[in-house]
Amino acid sequence: MRTKQELTDDIRRERRAALVVNARSRRGRQLYADAHARLVGAGFQLLGAYAVDRPGELENSLRAALATGPDLLVAGGGDGTISTAGRMLAHRDVALGLLPLGTTNNFARTVGIRPGLDEAIATLTDGKVIDVDLGIAGDVPFTNHVGIGLSAEIMINVPSRLKRVVGRIAYPLTALGLLARHRPLRATIRAGGREIVFTTHQVYVANGGFHAGRPITADAHADDRLLVAYPVGGAPKLELIRETARNALTGHRRTLREQPFLAVGEIWLETDRPAHVEVDGEPCGATPLRLAVDPNALRIMAPPGSPDH
Repeated sequence: MRTKQELTDDIRRERRAALVVNARSRRGRQLYADAHARLVGAGFQLLGAYAVDRPGELENSLRAALATGPDLLVAGGGDGTISTAGRMLAHRDVALGLLPLGTTNNFARTVGIRPGLDEAIATLTDGKVIDVDLGIAGDVPFTNHVGIGLSAEIMINVPSRLKRVVGRIAYPLTALGLLARHRPLRATIRAGGREIVFTTHQVYVANGGFHAGRPITADAHADDRLLVAYPVGGAPKLELIRETARNALTGHRRTLREQPFLAVGEIWLETDRPAHVEVDGEPCGATPLRLAVDPNALRIMAPPGSPDH
């Protein structure tokens, strides 16, 4: 493995890159062409370029891109695309370049890359390689978060036809339907010698500092060797709705020292009945579940002034 500085120097000097963009939407296809042109204009030699326009092809395209031997693999899309790329690049001598083209862009926000091609291309051209943590849920790496409870039920049950017709609004519409009959979970978290028991409809465990495009807290990020576990409300359903709104409005003012956050390096989570789990928005098994940090597992291209621990 090269040092981060050596990899930075090689990217700046050789400009050897591969490009993979989720192009399933009209906007994605347009942005793929724009990103391709901008990278070539910035002097990058694209060893491979892939516009992914069919379900299930993303991982194959990422493997093909890695096989070309780039120093920088540029992934364009939403959080799901970025998460898949991050998982595949873990512990590799290749930097991940981010083109945050989604709605929330949680991981990009966490590492200080603002949405928009101008900012993203500038980072790829003038930035530096840093390494950040990944979370591990069972044996699955993740960049952003794990959801246990209602959010996983939504991911499993949202109708594909509804998604095609109304887009992201399909998720809150599905949530309202499920919440009416959802039973709260009795969850137990064991971490750092402590045991915490609570009743809730929703538990999140985050690796980064953003969820749903909003800050989780003012001091959570992806390079602190910590996972952040927190329930959203208690047993009453109105509490879930109220706390969801509160988190969105006040996340930038809250810190990890406040309730209900638990910031630790490893967590064992159990529920009174098997509860579905979603990892970065994709259904992924059920509880019980061990979650841990994989420190400095992923190299990314970040803005020049980014901290690197």
